[in-house]
Amino acid sequence: MTDFTDSPSLDIPFQVPFVHRLRFTQDVFGRDEAVLLDLLEPSGSAAPRVQFWVDEAVLKGQPDLKQRINAFLGRHEARLAKTGNLQVVPGGEITKNDIHILERMLKVFNAANLDRRSYVVVIGGGAVLDAVGFAVAIAHRGLRLVRLPTTTLGQADSGIGVKNSVNLFHKKNWLGTFAVPWGVINDAALLTTLSDRDFICGFSEAVKVSLLKDPAMFARLCETAPAIRRRDAVASQAMIRASAEWHLKHITRGGDPFEMNEARPLDYGHWSAHKLETMTEFALRHGEAVAIGVAIDTVYSSLVHGLPQAAAQQVLDCLAALGFGLHDAALDDADVLFDGMEEFRQHLGGRLTLTMLADVGRPIDVHEVDRVQMRTAIEQVAAFAKQRAIAAR
Repeated sequence: MTDFTDSPSLDIPFQVPFVHRLRFTQDVFGRDEAVLLDLLEPSGSAAPRVQFWVDEAVLKGQPDLKQRINAFLGRHEARLAKTGNLQVVPGGEITKNDIHILERMLKVFNAANLDRRSYVVVIGGGAVLDAVGFAVAIAHRGLRLVRLPTTTLGQADSGIGVKNSVNLFHKKNWLGTFAVPWGVINDAALLTTLSDRDFICGFSEAVKVSLLKDPAMFARLCETAPAIRRRDAVASQAMIRASAEWHLKHITRGGDPFEMNEARPLDYGHWSAHKLETMTEFALRHGEAVAIGVAIDTVYSSLVHGLPQAAAQQVLDCLAALGFGLHDAALDDADVLFDGMEEFRQHLGGRLTLTMLADVGRPIDVHEVDRVQMRTAIEQVAAFAKQRAIAAR
C-alpha cells in the first residue's frame, strides 16, 4: 500500500461505477408492465417502497392513467410497497419556476419515510422530470429515480440525461444536480395524446445530436421528416430511439457525464434557446427554442467556420419539414439575446465555449463569437422563416 503520510498534496483520481438502465416499451402499464416491475428491485426481504408522481397535463390527456397505475400497484401489492397516494404536479415550466412546489415534493417524501432504497417513479414531460428529479436527488442525498418521459423531447433527450434542475433568478436550470437515474422507460403509449405541436418538439434534439454525431442519421431524419410530422409511428419511433441511444452513448462513453470540461457539445444551439425561453416567458416550447438555436448556430457555422452552405440550407429545410416555424419576435432584440452567451458561460464557468460545426458530424469548440456575423445568422434564419410562412399561406 502506498504511504501518503509524507506527501503535502494528495490528488487521487477515482471512478464511481454507475449503471444507466434504458428500456423501450409499447405499453408499460399493460402488456409490458414486467419491464417496470423488474426495475423496482427489492431491498433484501423487504418489498421496495414506491411512490408515483404524474404530470397534471398528462393526466388530463390520458384520464385513465391514474386508474392504470393504481391497477398496476394492486396487481403487485405483494411485490411492491405503495407509499401514499399518487402525487400530481403541474405540467410545464411552472413546476420548475415555483420553489414552493419543490418544497412540497420534499415534504411528501419525508411524510412517506422514503429512503435511499425507495423509488420515485415520475411520469411526465421534461420540466416535471427535471423538478421531481431534483427533489429526488437532494432527499437523503439521493433516492432512486425511475423516469417515464411522456414527450418526444423527454424520450429523445432530456429524459435520458443525468441532469435535474429547477429555475431560479429568472434563469434556466440555475439550481440543480447531476444524478444518474435508476432507470428510464421510453414508452410509446405515453406519447399518443401529445398535441402535434408538442409531438414535433423532440425532433429538434434529434436534429442536433445527428449533426454532432451521425451524418447518416441526419440524412435519414431529413428523408423521413414529412412522415414524422404526420406522426408516422415507424419513422418517429426510429428517430426517437436513435436520438436516445446517441445521448446515452455520449453520457456513458463520452468521458464527461457531469460536464467538468469546458465544452458542452450536446448543448449545441442552446445558448440562444435558453435565453429565448426566458425572453418569451416560456411561451416558446424548449424544443421550438432549440430548433431556432440550432438553425442560428448552423447558419453562423456556415458564415464563419466553413460548414458548407448547402449543409446549412439542408438543416433549415429539415427543421421546417418537421414543422418548426423557426421565428419569434424575441429574435428582433439581438442585444438581449446575446446576454444568453454570458449566462451560458456562467452556468458552466470558465471561458466561453460554444460548439459549432465545421461539417455535419464534425463539431468544433470555439471561444469567441463574431457578433456581426451572428446577427447576420439570426437575420438569415428569420428571413428563411418568413419566406416559408408566406409560401405556406
